Amino acid sequence: MSRKVVVLGGGTGSSTLLRGLKEFPIDLTAIVSVCDDGKSTGVLREEFNIPAVGDIRRVLIALSETEPLVAELFNYRFNTTSDLDGHTVGNLLLTASSEITGNLSDGIEALSKVLNLKGKVVPLTEDNVVLMGEMADGKIIEGEHNITMHKSAIKRVFYKEEPVPTKEAVEAIEEADLIILSMGSVFTSIIPNLICDEIIKAIDRSKGKIMYVCNMVTQPGETDKFKVSDHVYLLNLYLGKRKIDVVVANDGKIDEEMAKRYESLEQKDPVELDKKETKKFVKKLISGDYVTVKNNLLRHNVLKLSMHIFGYLLEQDKDNL
Repeated sequence: MSRKVVVLGGGTGSSTLLRGLKEFPIDLTAIVSVCDDGKSTGVLREEFNIPAVGDIRRVLIALSETEPLVAELFNYRFNTTSDLDGHTVGNLLLTASSEITGNLSDGIEALSKVLNLKGKVVPLTEDNVVLMGEMADGKIIEGEHNITMHKSAIKRVFYKEEPVPTKEAVEAIEEADLIILSMGSVFTSIIPNLICDEIIKAIDRSKGKIMYVCNMVTQPGETDKFKVSDHVYLLNLYLGKRKIDVVVANDGKIDEEMAKRYESLEQKDPVELDKKETKKFVKKLISGDYVTVKNNLLRHNVLKLSMHIFGYLLEQDKDNL
């Protein structure tokens, strides 16, 4: 019987991790935060009063078993002088599918059949949620895009109105053998899944272990100067009675020239794995050299990463015998 794995996140981090995990014999569900309000997604949210579709598009492509051309098609962004400018084909298809079926969940399910998904994609909520940020300078900022663009660091995030999570998201968490908080923007991709009371209650009810896959570099305005233990400490603040059980973190060396480039261009630094401190927070630490470079960008070696996660699941099976 394949193990049930739920990945909570959004954005590039989540889709990157799912691309590796889909290669293993597990029952995979991706729960995607829907508070993005930039670019094409923001325009569609306003016009059709729907949750954000951009991150869902990325996750659908990551789990798709169809031809590379389909991924290219879904990600194709129009560059024109008309109202289509800036929109991606995938975002438009998700919006149309949601309009036809009556809601985003059913719209995703309809497109999932076309894309031949290796897993299930579930939106956190059907509500058109607005993320709020309390900043280090004391200002309260409305909207994810404005939060990330604000010059001051993020102190905490919350929703303008408490969202109602989808039934599918709650059930998937309750039945999970492993709940993974994926790498990605901590305050704008992962925590938006954890500031929802019903989701925290579902995690507390679940018997699945909680795993966090740590970022390789810091995020300016979010996790400046953070080590691995700081990421765990922050996420534990947003979790309920149950906290993170296991952390997967990179201990591979990032090329000095690459590190300098990230620091000067994006104000991002490599995340240091402080093993001693991290072990105070978790029962298990899994580490490896996950560094890879694609198109001159730092990325996780997702196959190696996913192999270690799958290995952890097999260990759990042995322990339960």
